[in-house]
Amino acid sequence: MENKISDTAFNVFDEVRLQGEHTDVLIKVQDTHFKVHKIILCGCSPYFRIRLHRTLFSSQWTNKEEQSYNVAGMSSDTMSLIIQYAYARPVLITEESVPELLAAADQFLISGLIDDCCQFLEANLSLENCIGTCMLAECFPTCSAFLQKTRLYILHHFEEVTQVSEEFMELPLGHLTEMIAQDELNVKQEEVVFEAIIRWIGHAPENRRKHIDVLLSKVRMGLMSPDYFMTDVRNNALVLESEACSEIVINAMKVIFDLHMEETASSELANKLTRPRLPYEILLAIGGWSISNPTNEIEAYDAKADCWVSVTPKDELPRAYLGTAVLDGFVYCLGGFDSENYFSSVRKFNPITQTWQEVAPMYERRCYVSVAVLDGLIYAIGGFNGFGRLKTAERYDANANQWTMMASMNERRSDASATALQGKVSSFTHDSPRSTVYKYCRKHVGHCQCVMCVCQVYICGGFTGVECLMSAESFDPQTNQWSLIAPMRSRRSGVGVITYGNLIYAVGGFDGAARLRSAEAYNPLNDTWHDIRSMINSRSNFGIEVVDDQLVVVGGFNGVGTCRDVECYDRKMDEWYEACSMSVSRSAVSCCVISGLPDVTQYVVDRDSLETSDYESDSD
Repeated sequence: MENKISDTAFNVFDEVRLQGEHTDVLIKVQDTHFKVHKIILCGCSPYFRIRLHRTLFSSQWTNKEEQSYNVAGMSSDTMSLIIQYAYARPVLITEESVPELLAAADQFLISGLIDDCCQFLEANLSLENCIGTCMLAECFPTCSAFLQKTRLYILHHFEEVTQVSEEFMELPLGHLTEMIAQDELNVKQEEVVFEAIIRWIGHAPENRRKHIDVLLSKVRMGLMSPDYFMTDVRNNALVLESEACSEIVINAMKVIFDLHMEETASSELANKLTRPRLPYEILLAIGGWSISNPTNEIEAYDAKADCWVSVTPKDELPRAYLGTAVLDGFVYCLGGFDSENYFSSVRKFNPITQTWQEVAPMYERRCYVSVAVLDGLIYAIGGFNGFGRLKTAERYDANANQWTMMASMNERRSDASATALQGKVSSFTHDSPRSTVYKYCRKHVGHCQCVMCVCQVYICGGFTGVECLMSAESFDPQTNQWSLIAPMRSRRSGVGVITYGNLIYAVGGFDGAARLRSAEAYNPLNDTWHDIRSMINSRSNFGIEVVDDQLVVVGGFNGVGTCRDVECYDRKMDEWYEACSMSVSRSAVSCCVISGLPDVTQYVVDRDSLETSDYESDSD
């Protein structure tokens, strides 16, 4: 009906309804009566058109006597909104009105209004209300798609939800048990799951302590550190007082400590206790230079299982020295070199459908390009165009599919690396120089603030065509200006630069004489660099990203040849450790991270194919 009747006609119908003219149905809700038109209700709702046909519309359409119908269990305000929607009037959905409005829309089978309610709930989904929203959506089969999104939101944000949501404490046992059993549950360490269980029980201990064994059986204790398991799990008061937990703990000990007893844990049980959960973040290593040729290889790193999975499309063309960026869930591949051509082209990858699309090209050909994302724009900076090293920069607006040239850098740079520091908050003292505050956040000038907001692009090191650089500079999009910042402590071409925490990290590279293991970090608060622990292996022209709060470096050139080894840095421990190597040896590789995919199975190793022995050997 909405497609066949013009807006003007609906306006006329509604005006006539409000005047009580030509109406033929009286809807009674509580003490309120609504005079409406049969044809409008029929056009809006199959419920009125079919299910109420006998009781409401059994008489001839020419009968001038109004028929009445009582609607029970609904407020007059909600019925008013339903009628508004039927007459194609805008309906204001609020947090207060949406539960009953959704129930009414579901009762009357008004699919469009159901969709509107679900869209409202999705737009307002938060850590605090996601559990209640999920429970609401469970009541209506028509909301199955939205329900799945809500469940995935809770699983992906489980750690934060358990910390801030009061609704979590009221979660029914069955829901919590099902939740913590899911592979999709996103936690940095399995310890988080155990601690969430203890907090949930502690909210109503007398009624809930008896459930400790059911919940503990869903925790993948084989993934815990032995010290935590022995100190915090095995000796927990709730666990100790439960006889049913004894066998669970013993079996977990057999797996964690690989105890070869007469009654060893079964392979099925061991796999259950050590089965890695699915990662929320997936690192992609794209293209690069493999031995003597560019490669089209794309590998995905499954950090939870410490495995690489090849996801190379059949029609993907080889390219090295490209840049990558993730924006609005899409992966953008910029520029690069295929051993013959230098590219200005940009390709956009949809990780859900695994399809590629060509978008607007850059103004300049750029290989060895540096790429960053800030405020929803992609920055392509410097590089080499086949003739010379560039100091130019441009940025891409995906909404307009358009590149715009911006101010040039102070130095020509290829083989540099860029990153953005956006919306980060650092503390500073009341006696910090006013010029320092002004440089980073003009809105704080003239106010006594103890925070500093930094929203800038940073680029470090690189090669001018003559020398390797130790200089670095930052770009302020508000002023369209580049400013030199404190130089690094080492010259670094082919360097990896990444934002990690509130600092800018510059890792490895080539200083003109050798490939480097060293790394340093820049603090924008005081414009200084300081050394951090060196990598295990020296390398330049490698991929770099942050995954699960770990800095990851991938492949590169070690001075002798391309390499495939991977290592990770933990800033809290100031330590590097080795991770699973890629299947393809390559330098000039570009890395990016995609997160929150509704289905990550195509980018991860099959959990059912992971044998316990294989998984443990890969993790050693």
